[in-house]
Amino acid sequence: MSTAQRKLFTEIGILIDKTVQITTTQGETYTGTLTGVNPETLTVSLTDAKAKKGIAIHKAIINGNTIANILAIERPFDLKALAERLDKVFPTMVKLYEDKGFIWVMDKIKVTEKGITEGTGPAAERVQRVYDQFLAEAK
Repeated sequence: MSTAQRKLFTEIGILIDKTVQITTTQGETYTGTLTGVNPETLTVSLTDAKAKKGIAIHKAIINGNTIANILAIERPFDLKALAERLDKVFPTMVKLYEDKGFIWVMDKIKVTEKGITEGTGPAAERVQRVYDQFLAEAK
């Protein structure tokens, strides 16, 4: 797999659980939460979608061959920028797994866009403060 392909899959992966708008080659438009993607075919699944005509759709699977474009409606969480911020506080102890959607700090504190999901103690409290400040500045 080429570097460009990996970057594309990472970009699409960042959109998982985010609101997107998909336009098909037939001109149909769907807006909903991107809940899955097949990286080989780019077939996607949307949950709680709406068609252009206002029709509510609980779940839609859209064949990758018919997708003309995918647009991010909401701004994705900038995990890379958070990792850079954490690296200033914890130099050389931060590992970013952008394609998986998390950051490891000191090999024991796991941070996602929702906050700390693993780890406790003073270091985790410091990570939480950095995370809270990062969120406040992003707004």
